[in-house]
Amino acid sequence: MKHLQRPARRALLVVHVAVSVAWLGLSLGLLTLGITAYTTQDLSLTQAAYRAMKVFADWLLAPVALVTLVSGLVLSLGTPWGLARHRWVWIKFWITLATATATIFALRPGITHAAAAGVPDVSLVAAPIVSTTAYLFMTAISVLKPWGLTRRGRRLRLSATSRTRAPATSRKAVDVPRPGRTA
Repeated sequence: MKHLQRPARRALLVVHVAVSVAWLGLSLGLLTLGITAYTTQDLSLTQAAYRAMKVFADWLLAPVALVTLVSGLVLSLGTPWGLARHRWVWIKFWITLATATATIFALRPGITHAAAAGVPDVSLVAAPIVSTTAYLFMTAISVLKPWGLTRRGRRLRLSATSRTRAPATSRKAVDVPRPGRTA
Protein backbone atom coordinates (compact mmCIF):
# COMPACT_ATOMS: atom_id res chain seq x y z
CA MET A 1 0.00 0.00 0.00
CA LYS A 2 1.22 3.48 -0.80
CA HIS A 3 2.15 5.60 2.21
CA LEU A 4 -0.43 8.14 3.31
CA GLN A 5 0.30 11.82 2.78
CA ARG A 6 1.00 13.73 5.99
CA PRO A 7 -2.40 15.51 6.28
CA ALA A 8 -4.31 12.26 5.70
CA ARG A 9 -2.06 10.36 8.11
CA ARG A 10 -2.48 12.96 10.82
CA ALA A 11 -6.26 13.12 10.38
CA LEU A 12 -6.51 9.35 10.51
CA LEU A 13 -4.28 9.26 13.58
CA VAL A 14 -6.62 11.70 15.35
CA VAL A 15 -9.61 9.54 14.42
CA HIS A 16 -7.85 6.38 15.61
CA VAL A 17 -6.80 7.87 18.95
CA ALA A 18 -10.25 9.40 19.50
CA VAL A 19 -12.18 6.19 18.88
CA SER A 20 -9.64 4.14 20.84
CA VAL A 21 -10.09 6.43 23.83
CA ALA A 22 -13.85 6.27 23.33
CA TRP A 23 -13.67 2.46 23.38
CA LEU A 24 -11.70 2.57 26.63
CA GLY A 25 -14.19 5.02 28.17
CA LEU A 26 -17.12 2.95 26.97
CA SER A 27 -15.56 -0.13 28.54
CA LEU A 28 -15.11 1.69 31.85
CA GLY A 29 -18.72 2.86 31.71
CA LEU A 30 -19.92 -0.68 31.05
CA LEU A 31 -17.76 -1.91 33.93
CA THR A 32 -19.32 0.64 36.28
CA LEU A 33 -22.83 -0.33 35.21
CA GLY A 34 -22.00 -4.05 35.40
CA ILE A 35 -20.62 -3.72 38.93
CA THR A 36 -23.67 -1.68 39.96
CA ALA A 37 -26.07 -4.25 38.49
CA TYR A 38 -24.24 -7.18 40.05
CA THR A 39 -23.70 -5.79 43.55
CA THR A 40 -26.94 -3.96 44.26
CA GLN A 41 -29.76 -5.54 46.22
CA ASP A 42 -32.30 -3.40 44.36
CA LEU A 43 -33.72 -5.40 41.43
CA SER A 44 -35.02 -2.24 39.72
CA LEU A 45 -31.51 -0.75 39.81
CA THR A 46 -30.09 -3.97 38.34
CA GLN A 47 -32.61 -3.81 35.50
CA ALA A 48 -31.95 -0.11 34.91
CA ALA A 49 -28.18 -0.67 34.78
CA TYR A 50 -28.56 -3.48 32.23
CA ARG A 51 -30.95 -1.37 30.13
CA ALA A 52 -28.37 1.44 30.15
CA MET A 53 -25.69 -1.05 29.12
CA LYS A 54 -27.96 -2.18 26.28
CA VAL A 55 -28.24 1.39 24.97
CA PHE A 56 -24.45 1.62 24.82
CA ALA A 57 -24.19 -1.85 23.30
CA ASP A 58 -26.83 -1.18 20.65
CA TRP A 59 -25.55 2.21 19.53
CA LEU A 60 -21.85 2.48 20.30
CA LEU A 61 -19.99 -0.78 20.85
CA ALA A 62 -19.89 -2.17 17.31
CA PRO A 63 -19.20 1.15 15.49
CA VAL A 64 -16.46 2.18 17.92
CA ALA A 65 -14.83 -1.26 17.77
CA LEU A 66 -14.94 -1.39 13.96
CA VAL A 67 -13.68 2.17 13.45
CA THR A 68 -10.83 1.48 15.86
CA LEU A 69 -9.91 -1.70 13.99
CA VAL A 70 -10.16 -0.20 10.49
CA SER A 71 -8.39 3.06 11.32
CA GLY A 72 -5.55 1.18 13.00
CA LEU A 73 -5.25 -1.18 10.05
CA VAL A 74 -5.15 1.67 7.51
CA LEU A 75 -2.62 3.55 9.65
CA SER A 76 -0.35 0.54 9.91
CA LEU A 77 -0.53 -0.21 6.20
CA GLY A 78 -0.22 3.43 5.14
CA THR A 79 2.82 4.34 7.25
CA PRO A 80 6.39 3.06 7.59
CA TRP A 81 5.36 1.23 10.79
CA GLY A 82 3.67 -1.45 8.69
CA LEU A 83 1.35 -4.13 10.00
CA ALA A 84 3.86 -6.93 10.50
CA ARG A 85 7.15 -5.04 10.79
CA HIS A 86 7.09 -4.18 14.48
CA ARG A 87 5.97 -6.56 17.20
CA TRP A 88 3.99 -3.93 19.08
CA VAL A 89 1.90 -3.09 15.98
CA TRP A 90 1.35 -6.77 15.19
CA ILE A 91 0.27 -7.53 18.78
CA LYS A 92 -2.04 -4.51 18.86
CA PHE A 93 -3.69 -5.64 15.64
CA TRP A 94 -4.43 -9.12 16.96
CA ILE A 95 -5.66 -7.89 20.36
CA THR A 96 -7.89 -5.32 18.65
CA LEU A 97 -9.26 -7.96 16.29
CA ALA A 98 -9.95 -10.33 19.21
CA THR A 99 -11.59 -7.69 21.40
CA ALA A 100 -13.68 -6.32 18.53
CA THR A 101 -14.87 -9.82 17.70
CA ALA A 102 -15.65 -10.60 21.35
CA THR A 103 -17.43 -7.27 21.72
CA ILE A 104 -19.67 -7.81 18.72
CA PHE A 105 -20.36 -11.53 19.02
CA ALA A 106 -20.24 -12.17 22.78
CA LEU A 107 -20.59 -8.99 24.86
CA ARG A 108 -23.45 -7.40 22.91
CA PRO A 109 -25.63 -10.55 22.98
CA GLY A 110 -24.79 -11.02 26.68
CA ILE A 111 -25.93 -7.50 27.47
CA THR A 112 -29.11 -7.99 25.43
CA HIS A 113 -29.86 -11.19 27.36
CA ALA A 114 -29.15 -9.56 30.74
CA ALA A 115 -31.35 -6.57 29.88
CA ALA A 116 -34.22 -8.93 29.05
CA ALA A 117 -33.71 -11.15 32.12
CA GLY A 118 -32.89 -8.37 34.58
CA VAL A 119 -30.95 -10.62 36.93
CA PRO A 120 -27.32 -10.14 38.04
CA ASP A 121 -24.73 -11.60 35.67
CA VAL A 122 -21.06 -11.78 36.72
CA SER A 123 -19.92 -12.12 33.10
CA LEU A 124 -20.96 -8.50 32.56
CA VAL A 125 -18.41 -7.52 35.20
CA ALA A 126 -15.66 -9.85 33.95
CA ALA A 127 -15.90 -8.89 30.26
CA PRO A 128 -15.39 -5.14 30.81
CA ILE A 129 -12.49 -5.89 33.19
CA VAL A 130 -10.78 -7.95 30.48
CA SER A 131 -11.47 -5.39 27.75
CA THR A 132 -10.33 -2.45 29.87
CA THR A 133 -7.13 -4.29 30.71
CA ALA A 134 -6.56 -5.04 27.01
CA TYR A 135 -7.13 -1.40 25.99
CA LEU A 136 -4.79 -0.11 28.70
CA PHE A 137 -2.15 -2.62 27.60
CA MET A 138 -2.51 -1.52 23.97
CA THR A 139 -2.25 2.11 25.04
CA ALA A 140 0.98 1.34 26.90
CA ILE A 141 2.60 -0.47 23.98
CA SER A 142 1.51 2.31 21.61
CA VAL A 143 3.40 4.79 23.74
CA LEU A 144 6.42 2.63 24.63
CA LYS A 145 6.78 0.73 21.31
CA PRO A 146 8.62 -2.25 22.87
CA TRP A 147 10.08 -5.46 21.44
CA GLY A 148 11.60 -4.23 18.20
CA LEU A 149 11.15 -5.63 14.73
CA THR A 150 9.48 -8.85 13.70
CA ARG A 151 11.38 -11.34 11.56
CA ARG A 152 9.69 -9.81 8.50
CA GLY A 153 10.61 -6.32 9.67
CA ARG A 154 14.27 -7.27 10.09
CA ARG A 155 14.29 -8.85 6.64
CA LEU A 156 12.71 -5.75 5.06
CA ARG A 157 15.12 -3.42 6.85
CA LEU A 158 18.10 -5.53 5.76
CA SER A 159 16.98 -5.56 2.14
CA ALA A 160 16.38 -1.80 2.21
CA THR A 161 19.84 -1.08 3.61
CA SER A 162 21.50 -3.47 1.18
CA ARG A 163 19.83 -1.70 -1.76
CA THR A 164 21.10 1.70 -0.62
CA ARG A 165 24.70 0.55 -0.17
CA ALA A 166 27.05 -0.11 -3.05
CA PRO A 167 28.22 -3.73 -3.02
CA ALA A 168 31.77 -4.07 -1.70
CA THR A 169 32.38 -7.35 -3.50
CA SER A 170 30.78 -9.32 -6.23
CA ARG A 171 29.47 -11.99 -3.84
CA LYS A 172 25.97 -13.21 -4.45
CA ALA A 173 23.29 -12.31 -1.89
CA VAL A 174 23.17 -15.97 -0.91
CA ASP A 175 26.83 -15.82 0.18
CA VAL A 176 26.39 -12.73 2.36
CA PRO A 177 26.16 -13.67 6.03
CA ARG A 178 22.86 -12.75 7.67
CA PRO A 179 23.12 -10.73 10.89
CA GLY A 180 21.81 -12.40 14.02
CA ARG A 181 22.16 -15.91 12.64
CA THR A 182 24.79 -18.40 13.73
CA ALA A 183 25.78 -21.58 12.00
